[in-house]
Amino acid sequence: MPRSSFVGGNWKCNGTCNSVSSLTQSLSTTTSNIVGAEVVVAPSTLHLPFVFKNIRGPIQVCAQNISSTGSGAFTGEISAEMLHDFGIRWVILGHSERRKFYHESDELIGEKVRYALLKKLSVIACVGESLEERKNDETTNVVTRQLKAISDNVSDWSRVVIAYEPVWAIGTGEVATPEQAQTVHETLREWISKEVSSSVAEDVRIIYGGSVKPGNSKLLFEKADIDGFLVGGASLKAEDFAAIIKSTL
Repeated sequence: MPRSSFVGGNWKCNGTCNSVSSLTQSLSTTTSNIVGAEVVVAPSTLHLPFVFKNIRGPIQVCAQNISSTGSGAFTGEISAEMLHDFGIRWVILGHSERRKFYHESDELIGEKVRYALLKKLSVIACVGESLEERKNDETTNVVTRQLKAISDNVSDWSRVVIAYEPVWAIGTGEVATPEQAQTVHETLREWISKEVSSSVAEDVRIIYGGSVKPGNSKLLFEKADIDGFLVGGASLKAEDFAAIIKSTL
């Protein structure tokens, strides 16, 4: 059975009350007739309640991060329990910006994955190499190391999407060629087949992120092991995001 496509929009730390309201309304209109792709958007934590209550159509709402702990005396954190109680069912974990700027280790990301799944959230788990690591031919070692830390903590693969996001292509305007992306996606799927199971490898969706735009999404999606996208800047433009989604149908 073919894997259904998956497209996520990561709004990162962007948006005002007015811009988020406008984007939510526009997305509700431009994606209203889309059928066949699973779609989520991830606003900032501050904007989650507004988007959750006002988005229409096929779009689900996703958080950008959670703590590795539960509710309690953890100032500044947001817990998986809170998200689930509110009705949020997805979270992005392991994004390169969390790894780089907030020093999140493979171990911590694994703990977050475990906790999210335990609390009934589904996870978009990110892996990806830096430009220096790619130049040093370390891509396979890096992404499989990151994937192992995630895999060791997965209790239900049906609620996990893997996102390959080469760090050198995020927000830079650079994008992996379809062939470069397919090579890594194939490597990840082969690792899962060997280390987890062939059935999980066949079913799990592996999506690409890194300067995805309407102009390159179709060629990327044509590759056998690319099941969709995690979109950054282009997800802040309703027409561009809708076009990327439609390229996966």
